[in-house]
Amino acid sequence: MINVCLFGAGRIGAIHAANLATQPGARLKYVVDVFAESAQKLAKRYGAEVTSVEQALDDPDVQAVIIASSTDTHAELLERSAAAGKAIFCEKPIDLDLERTRACLATLERTGVTCLVGFNRRYDPQFSDLKQRLTDEAIGAVEMVTITSRDPAPPPANYVKSSGGLFRDMMIHDLDMARWLLGEEPVEVFATASCLVDPAIGKAGDVDTALVTLKTASGKLCQISNSRRAVYGYDQRIEVLGSGGMLQANNNLESNLVQTTDAGSQGAKPQHFFLERYAEAYRHELANFIDAVEGKSKPLANQNDGLMALALAEAAVESARTGQAVKVQ
Repeated sequence: MINVCLFGAGRIGAIHAANLATQPGARLKYVVDVFAESAQKLAKRYGAEVTSVEQALDDPDVQAVIIASSTDTHAELLERSAAAGKAIFCEKPIDLDLERTRACLATLERTGVTCLVGFNRRYDPQFSDLKQRLTDEAIGAVEMVTITSRDPAPPPANYVKSSGGLFRDMMIHDLDMARWLLGEEPVEVFATASCLVDPAIGKAGDVDTALVTLKTASGKLCQISNSRRAVYGYDQRIEVLGSGGMLQANNNLESNLVQTTDAGSQGAKPQHFFLERYAEAYRHELANFIDAVEGKSKPLANQNDGLMALALAEAAVESARTGQAVKVQ
């Protein structure tokens, strides 16, 4: 039985706790959160104990940790967990600073512990199928990837201040998907962005609408479209053009029912937000982590993927600021 400590009892932590409860070979032993009431509530639900970081990491019966606390705590918890010899599931990003992230990778390399970084979209059944078809060369050589990712509504402006901004917080998922689907590292990034949705986001120093173009050394292209507002629901689509055809992953709808009358056809909207849209992806992600801890498989996304996606996000920030394409090493 793999005993797990969960850092963070918020929205994402609750998702991971629920998914962990479905794993026959693992159990939630500890919950750690600065908000005692949230920690107690989640721990009680799954038969766990509330404790401190120190006690959890000192417990030799704890083999793994899930870091789902606030972004500014990720790096320290990752390094302390690695030093204690625990396998690590860390929500993205590892840190908002590239050098701090590199230091975390050095710690992971030195300790040799397993680390999965939470790029959950790789686990989505549609996207996973799309990736497998690319691997099988079902549409020949990849030439262009188009990723659309739009939230149903903007977050509060005070969240923007601590999140790292649209490129590091929201688009980082799409940048990871771009690397995964292109099969090559982008070497050039061009970004343009505006604040069209909420003036308060602009006053907080961020943008809410952005387009990014990535280019690989061989010339493959990817365009990412992000917006903090899509009034029709959570817009999550991918299209890949290859030398021999095209693949499309469309939105998951609230219902597949379509009503057709003499007035026309009417169907459902896309699922509302990420909790609904990626529920299955979160389950597969947690299962992959437990398998990795048991030595049955490797993490589908690891610490290097976390670093590379952040590097692309930083390049996008610089490009949007300067209006110039940025080379990526």
